[in-house]
Amino acid sequence: MALQNSIQAPKQESPSVLVKWFGGVAFTFFIALLGYLLALVPGFDHVGQLACAIIIAVVFQQIFGYPEVIRSGIAFSSKRLLRAAIILYGLKLNIDTVLHDGLGLLVRDAGVIIFAIFATIWIAKVLKADKMISLLLGIGTGVCGAAAIAAVAPIVKSRDEDTAIGVGIIALMGTIFAIGYTILRPFLPLDAIDYGIWSGSSLHEVAHVALAAEPAGEQATAIALLAKLGRVFLLVPLCFIFIYIMKRKNKDSEQPDAKIEFPWFLVGFIILSVLGSYVFGHSIPVSDGVMNAVFNITTWLLTAAMVGLGLNVSLRDLRTKALKPLIAMTITSVCLTVIVYFIV
Repeated sequence: MALQNSIQAPKQESPSVLVKWFGGVAFTFFIALLGYLLALVPGFDHVGQLACAIIIAVVFQQIFGYPEVIRSGIAFSSKRLLRAAIILYGLKLNIDTVLHDGLGLLVRDAGVIIFAIFATIWIAKVLKADKMISLLLGIGTGVCGAAAIAAVAPIVKSRDEDTAIGVGIIALMGTIFAIGYTILRPFLPLDAIDYGIWSGSSLHEVAHVALAAEPAGEQATAIALLAKLGRVFLLVPLCFIFIYIMKRKNKDSEQPDAKIEFPWFLVGFIILSVLGSYVFGHSIPVSDGVMNAVFNITTWLLTAAMVGLGLNVSLRDLRTKALKPLIAMTITSVCLTVIVYFIV
């Protein structure tokens, strides 16, 4: 009888795997849209869509949480969409321009990256700050902000919440520094070209460089973006250096057989960089409208991915783990700003 009742009992239907996945992905894009709308509000327009979306995601998670049923879709956004965004980001790197016009800047950019990473790690050690978040902030400060953090995070085995904290801090602090540059510009004894080099060699993200350099004119913006592209160019060798370090670390540890997953998305990044530099617009004509559309898609993918990471952040961890790395990163950024200013 019990068997018969169990057979006759109606089965409780659960959402399909596809529905769960789509629901999670759609949820991250919805919060990304809220971040986009918030970034249109005066005051928040300087903060940017990425940082606004992360803030909303973190706050939403603390107040409401999200249904467990859509976790797979959120994980897809935070991992797969993140890699897709990094690949498309390669189109923003014009290798030809860097190699022909920016070889001198590359040396300076390499010095900036080395200083930013080691200074942040050293200060974090003195402050007894969280090592992983501090490492990510040093990389973001030295290279290209959120994109660099997103590229290196899977290599160094960063937890999702640590990656999200790093991205949020770099986006907010980079914006503050960029605005500070525009305020200081009229009072500095720098011509447009030198100001552009200073901005491009010391600010955190491409968007921050553009924000700071634009008031100084087209020449300043062009040279600033060239200096910044040199740092983006160095992201690839930096990633391979970290792959080597992680393999050596595993070899010397008690788990020598632990494998480091090869970041295949970097291959995509390189391929699209080559295509964007030598094929698109040359052998294959591509309009500015199409490229701008691709860049917008890249921004939305990166924002949705950051939302997925932000939904895994605990405010308790944020309070206990983020303050000291923030202090370390701020000190490094200030020192970097001053050093590069006197080098220019």
